[in-house]
Amino acid sequence: MDLETTRLLDLSHTLAGEYLAGFQYPWQALEGIKQLILTIGPTLGPDYEERSPQVWVHKSAKVFPSAYLGAPCIIGPDTEVRHCAFVRGSALVGAGCVVGNSVELKNVILFDGVQVPHYNYVGDSILGYKSHMGAGSITSNVKSDRTLVAVKDGEALLETGRKKFGAVLGDHVEVGCNSVLNPGTVVGRGSSIYPVSCVRGAIPPDSIYKTGGVIVPRDKGV
Repeated sequence: MDLETTRLLDLSHTLAGEYLAGFQYPWQALEGIKQLILTIGPTLGPDYEERSPQVWVHKSAKVFPSAYLGAPCIIGPDTEVRHCAFVRGSALVGAGCVVGNSVELKNVILFDGVQVPHYNYVGDSILGYKSHMGAGSITSNVKSDRTLVAVKDGEALLETGRKKFGAVLGDHVEVGCNSVLNPGTVVGRGSSIYPVSCVRGAIPPDSIYKTGGVIVPRDKGV
């Protein structure tokens, strides 16, 4: 599977597009998300409000009173941040997104149209354009033995050099309810993950990840 940034993600659907274009692989961009937000935030113009220091929210976004927005973060136009969402910081959330009830975000880029609507944890991850995580699905961003994360692509291992790396979802990925994306999971564009799956490694584009880890082309699976 081709894991390069531009093969997974349409960079026109995020404020981080120019930044991400500088990296061969998307996980290489995780280290600099905080500084990226601090650089972009002051340049956003009058359509954004700095609601607290280093927290920029578009005027058309809807942030519920019980949500927490930690610095630094950017919340894009027409996005909803719903009750009890916990944005811990270093979160760049695009346009038309849903950050739902009791969702936690940390060190992430959410492209435009991303939905994480119910009880999701997304940490040290990048979610592509119009990707969706079903209720209760999470990214696990640290290995149990605390060793550095590698991405398994078939028989090959790509060392990331990172202790914390959750997942990269390509554009239009669907993750079923109560699934766990283990550290270093990369899901190709247009693929779907069955509910209650335990996923690791690289999943090809336009595929279905089924019960037991069986992967089939989308045009041959249901």
